[in-house]
Formats: sequence, structure tokens, C-alpha cells
Amino acid sequence: MSMAYEEYMRQLVQPMRDELVRAGFKELRTSEEVEQFMENVEGTTFVVVNSVCGCAAGLARPAATQAVLISEKKPDHLVTVFAGQDKEATTKMREYFVGIEPSSPSMALLKGKEVVHFIPRHDIEANSMENIMNNIMSAFEKHC
Repeated sequence: MSMAYEEYMRQLVQPMRDELVRAGFKELRTSEEVEQFMENVEGTTFVVVNSVCGCAAGLARPAATQAVLISEKKPDHLVTVFAGQDKEATTKMREYFVGIEPSSPSMALLKGKEVVHFIPRHDIEANSMENIMNNIMSAFEKHC
């Protein structure tokens, strides 16, 4: 890929990254960062697999950030990887989603290293933001 294209993509996705970071999510941008985090994690972790895809990602990020903001029960950790941008980090994170097909955007709630709730793309793009938020908050209520 050309340097101009890569720079264009970095500029394009920065607001999408910032939206989650401002809400308290930690970006894991390399496979090493994912592995270090996951191999030492305790408690519950909410993972957002971020994406450029407008139809679903335009709902996923705001639903995730609002659910975290208003939910009474919250996970211990909030992390994000960016599909299509931080490819190695995303691939590494998906290794922990045992038996789950890759989907972006998507969201996973983990207890330790085990996925206890997963929201794939098709459950995001076919729903309202309120329904997605309720799905997330229901998982927080049950597992956090």
C-alpha cells in the first residue's frame, strides 16, 4: 500500500479510535499488547472490536460508550482493538474468542479469558442503538 493511503486511513480512523478512548477504553494496538493484557487479566473485560464499517460501527461505538456510561454494573476493564487497522492485535484478540467466527465490529464480555457474552456484527447492524445498549447492559448485569 502507498504511504499516502496509509496516512489517509490513519486520519480517517482517528476519530473512531478517540470515541472509545474518551469513554475509558484502552487501545491494544499490537499482538504483544493484547497478549500481555490477556495473560495477566483478572475479573471482567469488555472488548470492542472497532471497525470502519459505517452501517454497524456507527451503532457499535456509541452503544458501547453509552452502555458503559449509564450501566450500574460495569466490567473491570475496557479494551479495544481495531479490525483492518491493527490487524495483528485483532487477530491475537480473536484467538481468545474460542469457537466464535471473526466479526467486526463486535463486542465480547470476558471473565478472565473466557467469553461469557458475544455480540457479532449481525446483531449490531440489524438493531437500534437502544437495543444494542440493552444487550450490553444485560450482559454487564449478569456477569459483572
